[in-house]
Amino acid sequence: MSDLRFELPLPDLAPWRAGNTGVEGVWRFDSGRPGRRVMISALVHGNEICGAWAVAGLLEALTQGRLAPHSGSLCLVLANLEAFDRFDARDHDASRFVDEDLNRQWQDVRMDEGGTRERRRAAALRPFVREADWLLDLHSMHEPSAPLLLTGLQPRNRELARRMGAPAHIVVDAGHKDGTRLRDYGRFSLPDAQAGDSRSLLVECGFHGDPASRDVARDQCLRFLEAAAIFGAAELATALPGWKQADAAEQWALEVTEPVVAKSSGFRFAAPYTGLECFAKAGSVIGDNDGQPVTTPYDDCVLVMPSVRQARAGVTVVRFAKRHALRP
Repeated sequence: MSDLRFELPLPDLAPWRAGNTGVEGVWRFDSGRPGRRVMISALVHGNEICGAWAVAGLLEALTQGRLAPHSGSLCLVLANLEAFDRFDARDHDASRFVDEDLNRQWQDVRMDEGGTRERRRAAALRPFVREADWLLDLHSMHEPSAPLLLTGLQPRNRELARRMGAPAHIVVDAGHKDGTRLRDYGRFSLPDAQAGDSRSLLVECGFHGDPASRDVARDQCLRFLEAAAIFGAAELATALPGWKQADAAEQWALEVTEPVVAKSSGFRFAAPYTGLECFAKAGSVIGDNDGQPVTTPYDDCVLVMPSVRQARAGVTVVRFAKRHALRP
């Protein structure tokens, strides 16, 4: 059971479950003209509902005629509705997934094998992901923390994060050893020279149950769609009033150097870290991994997304990063 209050109410997704593509929870709006094929996904984890609020708001604007792409297309995805249906605010971590983490299944061999509900769902979503040129994947966090925008290792995504102007902290990382994320699938992981126009970002909007996470999700959707340029900026501002928040005063890149992987569910931190703590000296003890002290590997080491809520053997519980200003 969580010791954090879950104050963000559940969105009503009943009007949006069927989709308009023949695949549950998947909507596609096509301008009929050439342009970027853009995707925004939410509910990759069933308890991360801030993104579902944002996607539902976009669907309202599109189906009511307040928004329409003037070029390319927009695909909106409610990814793990089966996990969402199990949501209980008193034990929200239990609805993260049904059988296994959907955000580790984005390898063709896993999707082709099937066997779990998440692998079958990933396979059903795969054609839409393959079609997309630009992807924004909306997530939230186990612990209260400032928003983070994850770019992967490709410079093109860092440049997009800089153009968007928020949030303040940009995480540059290679993903997870226990499986491939949606934002790293297929050509999204290719080097810039081979990737063409593809871009992919994952935003962590804050604690799952914090109403402010919904504000961040809406803000990031609007900024992403402005950059994608399939709608007019004025049209977006009119259709989505109040969605855009203030720009970050300065943006910082957090270059992830290594993860800390739990040996068991017994991993413990030395203090109640929530993320972005910076340790001035290498060798600072930050946790215990089954009797082995966990220490920072270099001076001015930043902790990225520390949490033991999903701790078990093989799961990343925190990542170490070096910080520097994100410049044009």
